Amino acid sequence: MVSSAQRVSNHATSFSASPCGGLAIAINGEMTVLRASGAMWLPDHAALIVADLHFEKGSAYGMRGQFLPPYDTRDTLDRLEAEVAALEPRVVIFLGDSFHDGRAEDRLSPDDAARLVALAQGRTLIWLVGNHDADGPRRLPGQVIDTMALGGLVLRHEPEPGEQPGELSGHLHPCARVSSGRGTVRRRCFATDGARMILPAFGAYAGGLNLKDAAFAGLFARPPLAGALGRDRVHAVGWRSLTGD
Repeated sequence: MVSSAQRVSNHATSFSASPCGGLAIAINGEMTVLRASGAMWLPDHAALIVADLHFEKGSAYGMRGQFLPPYDTRDTLDRLEAEVAALEPRVVIFLGDSFHDGRAEDRLSPDDAARLVALAQGRTLIWLVGNHDADGPRRLPGQVIDTMALGGLVLRHEPEPGEQPGELSGHLHPCARVSSGRGTVRRRCFATDGARMILPAFGAYAGGLNLKDAAFAGLFARPPLAGALGRDRVHAVGWRSLTGD
């Protein structure tokens, strides 16, 4: 996706490749691995973290007369189950907006609800609430909380303004856009300055916001790096290589 010339250099934040095709980076002293699926792996805590799944977004649009293929929840669960099978986490943490709206849990098919119940077998599910699902799930297994601390990290749905060392959040659905003589690509991405991290949306229909958008202004102490999602690897892209929409 990007050449070695576009990779980050002379920057205090450093990525390193991991065997899975992801990128490893320390955030506030905690090692994290950015996965090509858009999930984050915390090996020291055996924790898998995903943000903004927006289950049942397709059915929400359908109720308003905007008909989309109603398979977004199934696709998102396929990718989540693959990460769980690959990593065998002790805990799966959802960083909020796991459901597209307050009635989305009621619209889950019985099969999809059963798949979420099965994910909890042998591990803990932790549901952080977001602006789309402020009450969290009511019938699914797991803990429903607002924020949590994990080692040197603080997990929440929406990034707080100002310096927030160790913060992991979602909400903004960051995307990286890179242009070259061969064309332009736009990919969901992780965004970090080494002190905090914003995760990409994991949901199939969640969409994304360009990292150059004003919504990200003031959140990073220095221009952030993007961990752009490729088919089977995460690509480190520096700020100067990014373009706006």
